[in-house]
Amino acid sequence: MSSTTIITLAVAVLAVLGLAVVLTASRRSDVGGIGSLSRETRKRDRSIAKKAKSSSQEVESQAFASRGSSLAVMPPPEIEKWVAPDTEALGETRRAFLNRATVTLMSASLGGFAAALIAFLWKGAEGGFGSKISVGKIDDIIGQIRSARGFLYLPEARSWVTEYPREAISKAEVAYGGQGAVFSGMNAGIVALYQKCPHLGCRVPECSTSQWFECPCHGSQYNRVGEKKGGPAPRGMDRFGVSVNNGVMVIDTGTVFGGPPIGTNTTGQEAEGPNCIGEPGSH
Repeated sequence: MSSTTIITLAVAVLAVLGLAVVLTASRRSDVGGIGSLSRETRKRDRSIAKKAKSSSQEVESQAFASRGSSLAVMPPPEIEKWVAPDTEALGETRRAFLNRATVTLMSASLGGFAAALIAFLWKGAEGGFGSKISVGKIDDIIGQIRSARGFLYLPEARSWVTEYPREAISKAEVAYGGQGAVFSGMNAGIVALYQKCPHLGCRVPECSTSQWFECPCHGSQYNRVGEKKGGPAPRGMDRFGVSVNNGVMVIDTGTVFGGPPIGTNTTGQEAEGPNCIGEPGSH
């Protein structure tokens, strides 16, 4: 076989193979595999979907237009313009509040003080301090004084009550005759002494050993009937008037009588034991 024949056969084989490849590729492009749509089919579907979309949009537009024509159109709300507050007005409000608060607090304080002062000075209608106070039968009061070793404290009258010796009445008349209500009690055998020390107002207790009154604040000392024995006090203990009505002892706490001057000693009583505060006459 000649070379020309071989070349001719090779060209024929290649031509057949090329035709087979072209036919196979054309079949694949038309079919696209199992379940795939052809190009013409997909193009037709897209055209139908586009027309359907345009139709639905037109229907919605028409429906919206029909609803809008039947609804009332509300005007937009009016928004008030914001205006900054006046700083002077705010300051005036604060000042007014503080002024009212100050006046209210001061008024309340003054009112409370006035009420307390009136209550303190008012003579109680029911026998409180500042009025005449019935403390019981005088014989019972003297018995209580003796059982308490010479001193009896009556808180309702703010008083110490002690027994005045009968044998000293003549001296008492000279020293206390000008204070009729005080001497009347002494004549009945009783002295009612205000609990406050005449020096600076401390409450004066009794001293059971010396049988005197001895002030713990500054050491003023008084005998059992309130006459000064030592210390810085300017006078003896102040006292109340005492009266006896049908055997009942009454202390008039509405009037305070000043104590006797320094040097008054109607009973002659000296300390009967150790002093509780200092020594007599040491101040």
